[in-house]
Amino acid sequence: MKKIVVFCGSSLGFNPVYKEAAIELGNYFAKNKIGLVYGGGKIGMMGILADTILDHNGEVIGVIPKLLEKEEVVHAGVEEMIVCKKMSERKVIMSKLINGYITLPGGFGTLDELFEALTLNQLHIEQKPVGLLNINGFFDGVLLQLDKMVEEGYLKQTNRDMLLIGTSVEELMQKINNYKALEIGHIINKVVR
Repeated sequence: MKKIVVFCGSSLGFNPVYKEAAIELGNYFAKNKIGLVYGGGKIGMMGILADTILDHNGEVIGVIPKLLEKEEVVHAGVEEMIVCKKMSERKVIMSKLINGYITLPGGFGTLDELFEALTLNQLHIEQKPVGLLNINGFFDGVLLQLDKMVEEGYLKQTNRDMLLIGTSVEELMQKINNYKALEIGHIINKVVR
């Protein structure tokens, strides 16, 4: 079974459109027999996503650091819960379990996880699709920053293009399913002048 890690917030945000996107993605995973690997929480976007998949008897694997393994945070309904020591260890464990990455709205932790996945691909440590579900323009500012990094010579356009962006679940999943890894020569770049 294909497994995808989803990075997302431990809160729901103020606009219900984000919760709806998490439910839509969860339904897509369940319908298409895609296993979810996620942060192990029962709250926020994480909880909604996991609940949706579990409601359809889908596969859910949680990976949670010991410091967050509290009753009010950890999802008791997830049968396979991997508890690790540190946040950094969590990302390594997730990476070994999955075939791709998706990012939904969230905060600092969500962006940290997204950029680590992109960096792993940029350095050719991994070659897995990295997708961003840009619901309601949530990530528009982040995407503008990436464009500025290209414009100023800090990021190659080929590396910027590694990030697969969709404004709907269907659009993003089509891009992930059609993903082709770049050749190593295009990933490790020389200094931009």
